[in-house]
Amino acid sequence: MIKLQDIRQKFIDIKGQVERRVNDPYLLKYIETPIIDEDKLIILVSIMDRLELSYSKMQNFALAAMLIQIALDTHEHVSNSSENEKRRQLTVLSGDYFSGLYYKLLADSEDHLMIRALSKGVKEVNVHKVAVYQKECDGIEKLMTSIKMIESSLLLNVSEYFKVDLWNEFISHLLLFKRLLYEKSQFIHTESSIFFDALRKIVFPKNDIKVKNVSTEQQGYLLMICDRYIEFSKQFIETGINQIPYLNELLELRITSILNQHQPIAKTFVEEG
Repeated sequence: MIKLQDIRQKFIDIKGQVERRVNDPYLLKYIETPIIDEDKLIILVSIMDRLELSYSKMQNFALAAMLIQIALDTHEHVSNSSENEKRRQLTVLSGDYFSGLYYKLLADSEDHLMIRALSKGVKEVNVHKVAVYQKECDGIEKLMTSIKMIESSLLLNVSEYFKVDLWNEFISHLLLFKRLLYEKSQFIHTESSIFFDALRKIVFPKNDIKVKNVSTEQQGYLLMICDRYIEFSKQFIETGINQIPYLNELLELRITSILNQHQPIAKTFVEEG
């Protein structure tokens, strides 16, 4: 197994480089500090660490992927927010700014195949975001596939580019699991969730109300459906964790931490109540 300190240091170094690029002092006066998805960065570094890449190439690929991920996440935050118009416009512009940093990095690298792989991932993310946000998914399986693709398309295209796509199913289930935990928490604590709103339209198509206005019984049913998919992904992850070659200790620790965040809905209701 790869030494924990080796992979941790690479992760810390690359994360620091991402932070230096996105924490623009002017932007931070008007927008929230951009969130770096550390789990996706750990996965990226883990995928590339066993390949015959120079450290500079690993840095460039990881930086490019994380910058465009942050740009996508920033634009998604605009879609979900109720901020004033000026702040919304600045958030959109900041997402565009992060996209610009990404394109400059790739242009400097002159790696046209990587550019194509990441561009394909961005396109897939946006197609599935439209399906979820416009509530165009006509079944629960399609909705789950779209959520999975929103979370994992960039990483899946990177792994395919490096011809290590045996990671793909594992990555997609791990990131789906994490996203569903987040959406479930949002639904329980704020009664606001893009995912649950789309799920509500599929499960209760004749009930044309917002998800926060559904009955307690309907809420419980939606949460039960969500939990079923969380449990399925958890089982897949627990089985797959022993089948991924060269799994490093840092990633393994993080996966365990993510899995431990899940509480079945019956237990959640007891503790919340």
